[in-house]
Order: sequence, then C-alpha cells, then structure tokens
Amino acid sequence: MPSSFRLPRVYPITDTRISGLSHAEQVALFAEGGATLVQLRAKHAPALHVYEQAKAALEVANKRGVQLILNDRVDIALALGTGVHLGQDDLPPEAARRLLGDEAIIGYSTHSLAQIQQAAKLPVDYFAIGPIFPTATKDDPDPVVGLEGVRWARDAIGDRPLVGIGGVSQANAREVIEAGADSVALIHGLLAEPAAIPERLRSLLASLQT
Repeated sequence: MPSSFRLPRVYPITDTRISGLSHAEQVALFAEGGATLVQLRAKHAPALHVYEQAKAALEVANKRGVQLILNDRVDIALALGTGVHLGQDDLPPEAARRLLGDEAIIGYSTHSLAQIQQAAKLPVDYFAIGPIFPTATKDDPDPVVGLEGVRWARDAIGDRPLVGIGGVSQANAREVIEAGADSVALIHGLLAEPAAIPERLRSLLASLQT
C-alpha cells in the first residue's frame, strides 16, 4: 500500500444526476477549482457505460494532474489503472488488493463504530465514515453517525487517512475536520449549481486552510 498517501482537504465526488454533466466535465470543473483527487460515482449504471465514462474522465484527470478513484468497480479500476473506493457490500478489500496490487489506492466506507473497528485491520489506504449529517444523495442512507462518529473513527484507525461524508456542506465542513477527519467528501454541496463548481470548491478549500 502507498504509505505516503494523504487525502486532500476536500474530496469531490461526481454525480451526473445532480450536475447534469458528464463525469469528464465534472472532473474538469473540479480540477479548475483546485481538486487533486476525485471519486467517480456511477451507481446502477451498466458496466460498459461506466467504463466509457471513466475512461473519458481519466483522460481529463491525467491532463489536469488529478487522481481518479472509481466507486465500487474493481473490474473497471483494474482495466483503467485507477484507485477504487469500496462499500460494505462490494468486493472485500483483501480481494481488491490482490487484484489491483500494492500500489493502487483503495478506500473503504464505514457507517458505525463496529465497522470502523473492523476496517482498521484491512489493507486499505484510507477510510470513510458517514453519514455525518442527514443526506438525500443516497437512495437508502445509513443512520447518521454525527460528529461523534468521526471521533470514534479517529480513535479506531489512529493517524491513518479519514474522510467524513454525508450531508457535508460549506457551513459544517470545518466541524468535521475539527472532529478528526483529514478530509470532507461532498456531492450535492458542490454540484447543485454546476456553473459554480470551481468557485465553490476554491472557497471551501480556502476556508479549510487555517
């Protein structure tokens, strides 16, 4: 595993339904706003569609110096040479690591104290905890863990990279960082007004610098 991996302060996630833009277009706008890592999230889309969209997004990401992480799809991550972010119902991280190799970035989502404690033993590069606040982005969200959940996660994983997700906005992002997260993941908070994506991201990054 890449021992030097560090999460950026803000972890943008693409969503074509919210933004109305292709994943490649979103990656370009995120890069304009200062993103260095973007997760491509294409829930429920057919494999060929995800592959084609991810390939186009990866071309943009490579030109802009952005690291691309695919949500769920280890097969497509393997085909394209990207990282992957896994959920509780996806391929186990141990199997993903065997397929993708030691250098691939692998993230893992957790939603409770028990899950984060178990995850601490897994061969992953970073962890996500959430939802921190109520969220409408997921069809069937897990129970809210609150800022206390961030503190649990920090205690469970020590100094390993941690991202807080779920209902995070410009208004509450600092609270998540102060509770112990290294990074905050946003979807709706950045994508709701597509034309404002770069400006919103730059503003959020600036607000979390100090």
